[in-house]
Amino acid sequence: MLDKTLYYRLLALPLAMLPIAVSAQRIEISGTNIVEIELPSSMGYSKAYVLQNAADATVTYHKASAAATVDWQRFSSLGAAFSEPVGNVDTSGQSVSITSPQPLGYAIQETGRAPLYFWIVDYAAMPYAISGLSVDIENSDCNRVMLHVQGTAPEMLCYSINGRPYTISREISMRYNTLVYNADDVDYRQVETSADFEYASSSISATAPLCDTRFTLVSDRFTKAWGLETEVTSESYTTTSVAAETVAEQTVEKADNEQSTELPDGAFGGSAPCDITFRAALSDAAIYHRWEMAHSSDFIDVFYTDDRAEFSYTFTEAGTTYVRLVADNAAATCPYEGEIYTINIGESRLECPNAFAPGRDGGDEWRVSYKSIVDFHCEIFNRWGKKLAEFNHPSQGWDGIIGGKPAPSGVYFYVITATGADGKEYKLSGDINVILSRKNTNTGTTTE
Repeated sequence: MLDKTLYYRLLALPLAMLPIAVSAQRIEISGTNIVEIELPSSMGYSKAYVLQNAADATVTYHKASAAATVDWQRFSSLGAAFSEPVGNVDTSGQSVSITSPQPLGYAIQETGRAPLYFWIVDYAAMPYAISGLSVDIENSDCNRVMLHVQGTAPEMLCYSINGRPYTISREISMRYNTLVYNADDVDYRQVETSADFEYASSSISATAPLCDTRFTLVSDRFTKAWGLETEVTSESYTTTSVAAETVAEQTVEKADNEQSTELPDGAFGGSAPCDITFRAALSDAAIYHRWEMAHSSDFIDVFYTDDRAEFSYTFTEAGTTYVRLVADNAAATCPYEGEIYTINIGESRLECPNAFAPGRDGGDEWRVSYKSIVDFHCEIFNRWGKKLAEFNHPSQGWDGIIGGKPAPSGVYFYVITATGADGKEYKLSGDINVILSRKNTNTGTTTE
């Protein structure tokens, strides 16, 4: 019988110091197909053996010497402390064997060697026996699809030396189609995916697919290892799950006289007018979808909607606007709310310089400095009231050229009417002092 004092002394050691058997050198299993399972160190031993039919198997232990004494014990879910002798074991000779091993844990103590532990699983007692698969529509939802299993592939358990259960995964797989997002194309594409199961009882579930598909269940790794693999396929499933991916792209065409606005990475807005294009990729079931804009982040005050997957919008009002995509399936059972985009438009500013030096070859241009101006009109006059220039965008200006020549130095006048994104009305007028800068053709020097 296994020395209980030795067993408890082993339990007191850290797991890393527990004896781990090199099973290939100490035991041999014959007479049946076998799959060797590596176990975690927390089990107190390293191997379990799944036998296709334990009734046909023989387990042989190879002694270090014929004279060595061997004590062969077996244990259940209670752990090795409650082991009992394996009867009718002939311990004479170089090897010790048992036939038709029971599906239990085994502990072998040989004089002068560390104890050897392993577990035997009889596959014939719990075979993979699934003959059909069907979708359980009633219990499926937007996130998970439930499937009925006809037949069973029960849980395989072994137990640590102190009685802790461990599931030996059958590695059953189920393949089906779904959609994945392709960021480069801003679109979804169909791919095959899979779900894995340690075992299968009356029902299993998988992440709900984003496209119509069939589910194919493939038998466990043991049938694959023994060349007995089988498959069952469900009827076609019609997807109801809704998913979407969105992007926003701001068009930036900043004039050099427009006042800059520093925005953090990923932020939108700045100076108005601000042009942003919104695009959405939608999964197959997203029959209903629309973009919403609101001034509050809870979208209780939606002021604009657009049901196109892609659209552009010009933001002309100062303040914060929130934008999101909402979607649902035809039955309105899987609502989707997308990422919220925040657009901040700053208050308007308009400032006018009072002097510049025009010139035909790279001279200055009189232009305002501005921010968030959405409507603009400016006229330039000489001292006698003659209109010299007129423009309708704050990025434009007066080059100071009259009749193909730089305007004479002196005082000119501007009249501006404008509207800011914040609703502020501008009515400005003032002086423009032209400081003549021309190249002296005789000396090659510049005079002012």
